[in-house]
Amino acid sequence: MTPKDGRARFALSSCRFGSCVRQHTYNCGYNECPGVRSVILESASNPLHVGLMKCVVYGWIYVILAVAAVKGAEKPEPSYLKSVETARAGRLQRLTKADGWLTLVGLHFLKTGPNTIGSSPENSIVLTKGPAHLGSVTVAPDGTASITLNPGEDVRVDGRQVLGAKLDEGGERNPTQVTCGSLTLFLIDRGGRKALRVKDSESKHRTEFAGLDYFPIDPSWRIEARWVEFEHPREVMIGNVLGQESPALIVGKAVFVREGQTYELLPLIEGVDEPLFFVISDLTSGTETYPAGRFVYADPPHDGKLVLDFNQAVNPPCAFTSYATCPLPPKENRLPIAVTAGEKKYRGSVD
Repeated sequence: MTPKDGRARFALSSCRFGSCVRQHTYNCGYNECPGVRSVILESASNPLHVGLMKCVVYGWIYVILAVAAVKGAEKPEPSYLKSVETARAGRLQRLTKADGWLTLVGLHFLKTGPNTIGSSPENSIVLTKGPAHLGSVTVAPDGTASITLNPGEDVRVDGRQVLGAKLDEGGERNPTQVTCGSLTLFLIDRGGRKALRVKDSESKHRTEFAGLDYFPIDPSWRIEARWVEFEHPREVMIGNVLGQESPALIVGKAVFVREGQTYELLPLIEGVDEPLFFVISDLTSGTETYPAGRFVYADPPHDGKLVLDFNQAVNPPCAFTSYATCPLPPKENRLPIAVTAGEKKYRGSVD
């Protein structure tokens, strides 16, 4: 039956837009619904013309594109999913172990000469717990350091009960470790300055750890990059959260493509046969991820290729404690895209 204005009425059922399924009845003018557009039919006696066909075709195009988008969404292969989950479990275990980054409770820069240590406020270095007067660390003009311990305190140096010892900051070997109860003290060098780092296995950051949060695993963020080795190593200044800078020799760069755009990243090399170490930031930094950036590790390049797996991007130690001295991304590693993969910003307390 034709309405009085001479326009035909017709019904379209099961018009899909997203998950919505509705029935639409049109007075055929240029009425629209998502996915279906009607056209004017002069009267019921006129045959359906190409306009009505367009109406149907447009609807099916929307449906086909929606289905294709769903089918085209890349899903993780079970083996890859398991590998990422295994890596994340290992990351959690290392972070929360008795000497992991969550146990860091102090960073004390030393002056040349004696530096007294203990829980008493009279000391040069005041500990959060332990003996009131544990001993003293002396830094010589040449930068070497040694510790003298007060008799009667249960303090050990590398597991041995002694009254004094030279402090080795590590390098080719592990640093000398001074332990007292749940505390561990050892020497580090930052920007040419000696400092005493303190860990506590009973730290509240460890006992009250809030866990790790991640973006959903997305295989498209596992990217094969091209390795470009420099003819001569380049010196790049790397800053840290303390405001210090130190030079790093960069031997090459990783070049990768994402959504048609090419990006480059410079790696730090921590040792022979060690993974390449990329300090990056991106458009999620400061909102969804840690403001100072994240770390991405990659196996050494092979045949001019290496894999950058951003699903395994992790927060630096300073995301969990204010006593870490994390490197910051060089300007070349500040990506102008949102890397929605890997570890998110820590939701627990840092102070």
